[in-house]
Amino acid sequence: MYIQLALDEEYISIMKSLPLFQNISKQDLINLLKCLTYSIQTYKKGETISISDAPVKKIGIVLHGCVHMVKEDIWGDKTILALIQKGQIFGETFACGSNFISTVSFLSAQASTVLYLPFHRVMHQCSNSCLFHHMLIENMIKMIADKNVALMKKVEIISQKTLRKRILTFLHIESQHQQTSQITLSMGRIEMAEYLSTDRSALTRELNHMQKEGLIKFNKNTFTLL
Repeated sequence: MYIQLALDEEYISIMKSLPLFQNISKQDLINLLKCLTYSIQTYKKGETISISDAPVKKIGIVLHGCVHMVKEDIWGDKTILALIQKGQIFGETFACGSNFISTVSFLSAQASTVLYLPFHRVMHQCSNSCLFHHMLIENMIKMIADKNVALMKKVEIISQKTLRKRILTFLHIESQHQQTSQITLSMGRIEMAEYLSTDRSALTRELNHMQKEGLIKFNKNTFTLL
């Protein structure tokens, strides 16, 4: 279930800080959103946003919370392909495709708020040819490129031959992203195991071994690289 939300000052303030709307003034942003026919929806933690094999014709921009892009195999095992954090986009790969059919599911990992924009309206200027719409297209292309880089990092992680190397590569990338050796993750052990393509018991066992050997320290979702 979700609630359709109106555009208000709080959401405008959040959107102004996002990479997608960089260098677009507040009034231009309001006009742009009305032109694009936006919608804002909220989701509870664990709620399904969209399922695999469903059509996706809009891009989602996370205003609050976190969304997981999940792939489930024929045996029911899940792998988290990407973590979509505040300010990041999802669904663009399928929304700009030829048949719009998603091959993954999107789940709300936390209580989340998502802004939706029709992709074809984002990438094609209206008859007014507004300068701020041109800026929006430039920002969108940059974000799609950044998303591809993030997926390449995921490939780097899961291509490691041992679970220990996968964990260390993942934590190292997160450390670079958060610019600190003490990392706070937005996922629990089950989600972390799904992201690293392993099971929870194997992950927990390896983390304990690594802590005993002085490679890392951890307390719940906070990790320190030593």
